[in-house]
Amino acid sequence: MVRILSTILCTILLFFAVGCSEQKPQQEEPAPVKAMAHAPVRQVLKVVVPESVEGMWQSVKVAVRDQQTGIEDIYSVDIGGSFLLPEEKLRVTVEIFLPAFVMDGKQITSASNRTTNPAVWIVIHEKEKEIYNGWLFGLYPDTHAYQHPRYNFSLLGYKPAG
Repeated sequence: MVRILSTILCTILLFFAVGCSEQKPQQEEPAPVKAMAHAPVRQVLKVVVPESVEGMWQSVKVAVRDQQTGIEDIYSVDIGGSFLLPEEKLRVTVEIFLPAFVMDGKQITSASNRTTNPAVWIVIHEKEKEIYNGWLFGLYPDTHAYQHPRYNFSLLGYKPAG
């Protein structure tokens, strides 16, 4: 009899404990993030182009490999300029070139004007919608590489001003 009453009492206490506990509302799943490389890096970290680098570089060469055809085209584009891939209505803009890319947690800059770690900031628009903004690294082409369904982009070269 004591055993039955103990069981009933435990069941009642358990019922009240579960019923009275604060239930947390279910949280919605966060929206999937495409990739960290798609986040606007220069809004997260300040990009500083040192005076020793500013105006010292005229253009860069960007290779665009069509994964469907296997054809690679090389575009020479001035810093601040753009080029078009008309078949896909893609516009690629070269915004910043850093010959010695470094990042210290607070800012992105160039350690010098020597090409020890060349990197270029590009922005890609499809029609009028921005689909990518990020860095292409000359020495490390696979680092944070943008994964477009059709094209691969890489930094091939750079030309000093003057």
